[in-house]
Amino acid sequence: MSKINIKPLADRVLIKPSVAETTTASGIIIPDSAKEKPQQGTVVAVGNGTKDAPMTVKVGDSVLYGKYAGTELKFGGEDFLIMKESDIYAII
Repeated sequence: MSKINIKPLADRVLIKPSVAETTTASGIIIPDSAKEKPQQGTVVAVGNGTKDAPMTVKVGDSVLYGKYAGTELKFGGEDFLIMKESDIYAII
């Protein structure tokens, strides 16, 4: 992945979602209509935080986030999510 020229503001984080599973553990192929949206990804860029709350996550962290968290966006032909740091549940 090339360097991203997006700098989130305040307490926002730019995340590259993980790829959705295409097969089950037993080998059954999952069709596109039944695939679940991934709930984990890698932090690509972080904002500076707020004066009251510095940022906890950093670039390169693998994180878990809510199923409906963030806003989807396309940049340079790739899919990303941008969300507030408070929407992130855990660092893996």
